[in-house]
Amino acid sequence: QVQLAESGGGLVQAGGSLNLSCLVYGHTDMPASTGWFRKGPGKDREFVAALLSSNGNTYYSDSVKCRFTIFRDNAKNTVYLQMDSQKPDGSAVYTCTVFFDPYRSRLYATTSAYDYWGRGTQVTVSS
Repeated sequence: QVQLAESGGGLVQAGGSLNLSCLVYGHTDMPASTGWFRKGPGKDREFVAALLSSNGNTYYSDSVKCRFTIFRDNAKNTVYLQMDSQKPDGSAVYTCTVFFDPYRSRLYATTSAYDYWGRGTQVTVSS
């Protein structure tokens, strides 16, 4: 069974940095896409960032571009989300997710394309 375990959430001041980790295990193949989504209070879940294994391309929502970075450590089978210059609107539950079908790669920002989800980790940004 494919499982994902997020860690690294916590409290950070506005303008500060936080690094989230996503360990993916219980699988043989590399995920076609590993993504991070978040859900803030009273908001729908929104796309944050994704990493495609086929070409190594990374993608970001406009709201986090140039502040967040997604990257993988293959030795640790872990994908990270480095969050810099956090804003109060960044307070949310951040969730890691994967799908394995490479033909879905263009759907990296679409919630319904993903098959497995972690439980999420809370990030709180103080002003």
